[in-house]
Amino acid sequence: MTDTYHGVKVVDDYRWLENGANPKVKAWSEAQNARARAFLDRLPGRRALAARIEHLAIARPASIASPVVRGGKTFAVCDDPAHKQQPWIVLLPSLATAEGMRAVVDPNALDPSGQTAFDWFEPSPDGSRVAVSLSRGGSENGTLHVFDVVSGRETGDVIPRVQVGTAGGSVAWAADGKGLWYTWYTRYPHEGERPREDLDFYQQVFFHELGRPVAEDRYAFGKDLPRIAEIFLRSSEDGRRHLALVQNGDSGDFALYALPEGAATWKVVTTFADGIVDARFGPDGSIWAISKKGAPRRRVLRLSAEDPALASARAVVDQRPGVLEAIAPCRSRLYTIEALGGKSRVRSYDFEGNLVEEVPAPAVSAAGDLFALDGDRVFYGVATFVEPYTGYVWDPAAKTASRTVVGRRGVADFSDAEVVEESTLSKDGTRVPMFLLEPKGVRRDGRNPVLLTGYGGFGISTTPAYSDLAHVYTERGVVLAFAIIRGGGEFGQEWHDAGRLTRKQNVFDDFLACARRLVELGYTKPERLAIEGGSNGGLLMGAALTQAPKLFRAVVSHVGIYDMLRVEASPNGQFNTVEFGTVKVPDQFKALYAYSPYHRVRNGTRYPAVLMPTGANDPRVDPMQSRKMIARLQAADPKGTFLLRTSGSTGHGGIGAGVADVVALATDVDAFVLSQLGVPLAGRSRP
Repeated sequence: MTDTYHGVKVVDDYRWLENGANPKVKAWSEAQNARARAFLDRLPGRRALAARIEHLAIARPASIASPVVRGGKTFAVCDDPAHKQQPWIVLLPSLATAEGMRAVVDPNALDPSGQTAFDWFEPSPDGSRVAVSLSRGGSENGTLHVFDVVSGRETGDVIPRVQVGTAGGSVAWAADGKGLWYTWYTRYPHEGERPREDLDFYQQVFFHELGRPVAEDRYAFGKDLPRIAEIFLRSSEDGRRHLALVQNGDSGDFALYALPEGAATWKVVTTFADGIVDARFGPDGSIWAISKKGAPRRRVLRLSAEDPALASARAVVDQRPGVLEAIAPCRSRLYTIEALGGKSRVRSYDFEGNLVEEVPAPAVSAAGDLFALDGDRVFYGVATFVEPYTGYVWDPAAKTASRTVVGRRGVADFSDAEVVEESTLSKDGTRVPMFLLEPKGVRRDGRNPVLLTGYGGFGISTTPAYSDLAHVYTERGVVLAFAIIRGGGEFGQEWHDAGRLTRKQNVFDDFLACARRLVELGYTKPERLAIEGGSNGGLLMGAALTQAPKLFRAVVSHVGIYDMLRVEASPNGQFNTVEFGTVKVPDQFKALYAYSPYHRVRNGTRYPAVLMPTGANDPRVDPMQSRKMIARLQAADPKGTFLLRTSGSTGHGGIGAGVADVVALATDVDAFVLSQLGVPLAGRSRP
């Protein structure tokens, strides 16, 4: 098939692979899966590797994450992979102990197959009820259910399609807990009002009164929002005031709406052009917001909750060297998480913007889950490459950081590894950092197997994160490298903007510079270098392997994007146009076509070995992207190794996947990488 864009004719030989429902495409995919299985299952030592991965994945005590305090009750998520396929929602006695905790909503009990997961949950202001979005098979197509916390029974309030993979979903409770606002897609299109292809767009907000038919729910706002609006609802702790952050697709540009106490209609506080990127209520009811307007590393504003207006907002904390990522206003202090090139720190300020103190945390770590407790106490979590996520309560009066029950214990012992910081210069002279997690005593003799990963998009930061499964590599002498490249949010808005739209090539240049630097430093050589990424990071993998095929031995690209001219033909691709651009704009088409991995594959070129895992139920990146790219690579390099692994029970990047699916995927990926790098799968090459 041939398309013409702005006078440029583009041939697409594999357009037929886009329709996943076509029996011919299904048969082709099944054959590809069989081909991948035949290759992966016969790798020597696979069984021993699978046993090691399963042990690291499940041989740990149950962990607690994502705490939420409402009405004096502490809700959290419990994960126990040794006994249950999916995490579940629990009620804790306190942040200090899990003794006596009980299940509130358990997807494993609702669906013993392990294929149902919760997308998100929100307790009512008094903690007596909890609203939960449940979806199946990684589809992220969520249905809202309401549960009574004491009895654990459903109230009978069930609302379909409050969440889809394109724009997500959320709820906000009314103060009395007898109703809630929610995002919904089902109201539109009405017959004759909008075409069927708009089913996953035009997100709006409705109000549901518990016990009443869904058909009687009241429209709140959203009819005039863009087609690709994404709405995030929030409430004050008492539920008397409400906010809605509306994102224009995946742009990072938000409009802010507010529903003051006693008001009947939602008020527009800011528009997309006003630079607000986050907002929440303080304990006094004030609105605290993070703004990027005129401040690429962001500043904190304070607005009145009674009559919120940007014109009367007061700047509390101006931009600092670090990028303001999150805030938690308390009684007399404002806590912040500030990013520093991948690392982050927690700080507190007084309400005049003066720095009070830095909260204790390891030097190379990432902070998260910041929220206020009573007085000026605050909860925060910290993770590093070698230490699992742990939640703390900081008490400024006592100057103590008390460990909570929130967090997890690691199975692996990373005392045999260390974290090293490096950097390199990109093609245009930009300094690009890297983190290395390497076995202690590594010699820079050019012989080490190395796995390099990166993301570089949507303003999302690559940060230190713990994984027991990383030890599969370090215990076998493999160096893990993490590239901090443009397109992410590690250095603020300017860093993000330098890697999006017509400047996307900078992302690939940064990553390739990191790969070459690992060779220059003596860590490795191309035949012992593998790369891995997913989603937008899958696009990065596709660009890297087509632009520098001789630089790598192997590539793992999860749920990736490769045909940049057809991205917007898929529903979620419409949301991505604000990041990647659109073929409808000439200069953006030119940039997309110039780097589009699918179109950069050249016949007769020898490419590195490639494994592409994808999920049949993926609502974010259409699996047709992986099908087309694999087909093109196989045609261009018939003697190469190009494997497509399609899971029929998962969605985007393992979202909603059960433990068994996680272990199976990790086994396939690790076996592929290690075998390509010449590392024995069975046993360990290090103590």
